Amino acid sequence: MKKIIFLLLFLPLMLNAQLKSVIYQDENQSLIGLVSKPTKAISTHPGILILPSWMGISEHEKEVASKLSELGYFTFIADIYGEGNYPTNTQEAGQQAGYYKNNVVDYQRRIQLALNQLITTGANKNKIVVIGYCFGGTGALEAARSNLDVVGVVSFHGGLGKDEKRDDAQIKAKVLVLHGADDPYVSEKEIAQFQEEMRTSKADWQMIYYANSVHSFTNKNAGNDNSKGAAYNELADKRSFAHFLNFIQEIL
Repeated sequence: MKKIIFLLLFLPLMLNAQLKSVIYQDENQSLIGLVSKPTKAISTHPGILILPSWMGISEHEKEVASKLSELGYFTFIADIYGEGNYPTNTQEAGQQAGYYKNNVVDYQRRIQLALNQLITTGANKNKIVVIGYCFGGTGALEAARSNLDVVGVVSFHGGLGKDEKRDDAQIKAKVLVLHGADDPYVSEKEIAQFQEEMRTSKADWQMIYYANSVHSFTNKNAGNDNSKGAAYNELADKRSFAHFLNFIQEIL
């Protein structure tokens, strides 16, 4: 019984303990990501690059990285903002995320730098998937739009839109979008434009909706009040992770 209690209390800490900080650079800007190597890796050494939501790296991304590492995947959590630029409130987060949404080349470069770090840890460069949450979900789609060398991307409740002035280039990576059916932050127009972009880009794409779910449905710290527009939904969280696992098992 004591052993069971110990595991229940300390297993989350034990899982996160395998995450290690990695300092890397974008010219003069220091970035601090988190890497996790699996104790027992899948034979082909697939890797998962994780892009955080607008507040930056949080316990949620760490939990996902640890869980994936336990399943045999190499993981790396990207630092998009860089040391000294981490938001302390939602207003600052909105400003930071807004900059990268409007300056997608900079966002894509930060994603590529994190991708390089994932490969350095031992992940197979030919078997990598990029996933992201909210702002990070937008980043995952940008990885596909810029045709970074990845086999697939997954957006969890991410923004789907892009500047209408940008051309729809052919997308090689397979795309999975996991979306709250009642998300107030993604309009029907944005959804329609995204789906048309996927068709024009000749992408292999999927979009799955979750009932009674709004923005941030995977984030346990988002509360449970859907009327606020962002809230946790346990069932949607579990279903979306299962759909994600099915996706990466198929393509990796």
